[in-house]
Amino acid sequence: MPYMDSEQIKNISEHSIKSLNNGKITNNGYIVGKYYDSIWFIGAPAIAFISALVFHSTAISEKVLFAGTVNSQTVYNLFIGSFIMAHLFAVFFRSHLNPQIFKLHPIRFIVIPIALILSMTVSLWAAVFFSVLATWWDVYHSGLQTFGLGRIYDSRVGNDHKAGRRLDYLLNILIYAGPILAGATLMNHAKDFQTFEKVNFTTLSILPIKIFNHRDDLTLFVFFIGIPFILYYLYSYWKLHKAGYVFSTKKVILFALTAVVSITCWGFNSFGEAFFIMIFFHAWQYLAIIWHFEEKTITKTFRQTNIKNGKFISLTLFIIVVFAYGAFATLVSDDNNFLYAVILTVSILHFWYDGFIWSVKKKQV
Repeated sequence: MPYMDSEQIKNISEHSIKSLNNGKITNNGYIVGKYYDSIWFIGAPAIAFISALVFHSTAISEKVLFAGTVNSQTVYNLFIGSFIMAHLFAVFFRSHLNPQIFKLHPIRFIVIPIALILSMTVSLWAAVFFSVLATWWDVYHSGLQTFGLGRIYDSRVGNDHKAGRRLDYLLNILIYAGPILAGATLMNHAKDFQTFEKVNFTTLSILPIKIFNHRDDLTLFVFFIGIPFILYYLYSYWKLHKAGYVFSTKKVILFALTAVVSITCWGFNSFGEAFFIMIFFHAWQYLAIIWHFEEKTITKTFRQTNIKNGKFISLTLFIIVVFAYGAFATLVSDDNNFLYAVILTVSILHFWYDGFIWSVKKKQV
């Protein structure tokens, strides 16, 4: 069935009503279960917000570790850095260790990583380009994760996988990128373009100055685009509902909480707290996604299948492995070109792989 928007569903038939929803509710509309979903998926933005308030209210967050060394870090930087890098690395339990997924894209999983590492090791231009790309791709990727969770919730209440798909896609781009472009943290994101000074690419290295000079215009643009779209989004879903689409309360709460937290953080918060909150709940959700969908893969990888307490041991080893990489990637010096290339490659691959290794349409989730 092709994508349906408000213009295409004016005179719907009984057949089209049925085609929007098959009437089958799976797992009471949850991905895993009431408590798992509430803590790890739906309530994640609120949990991250509260965690940030608690974390920043304690003196320990600014305590310096490894003082006097090139790897000196505050507790805050090491914690959030390790958390970020851990969830980036976790994708490989899905892409490379799940044989059903790996056989679908062997070239992307073998050739491309090697090519990326080599290119960034030998070419400063490549390293600069991918470092800036990673900053902005992360914003887009984060929006798509929430979008993906929403689409799964739609499928759990029997909705067709295409009904409202484009609307949800655009909404999540808006609620993630909009507050950045129109808010207090815009220049913290834009300053990454200054990295192009290393390769004498003036056109992009001076972009932060141009963005700063037009920040008010960007704010007006976001409001000009955003408010009409929100109204159109609500109207379109009202029309879809009349056509047989069933609302998932889980998806609605997830999207609403994400929007409120994103606007509050990127729009008005300091960059440090905003970064902590938005990255924390994204990584929090992702690690829970990987564990749920790849529990068998992880258990088999650590050879704990059919062993007493094998599930608990596998989960423990999974956490240790991903966070060990996370701490290593956070502490490694940027002066090591090869290691920097490896770490940046892991980030780029995480963003890229997530675009095609999870599919509601192909019933991979």
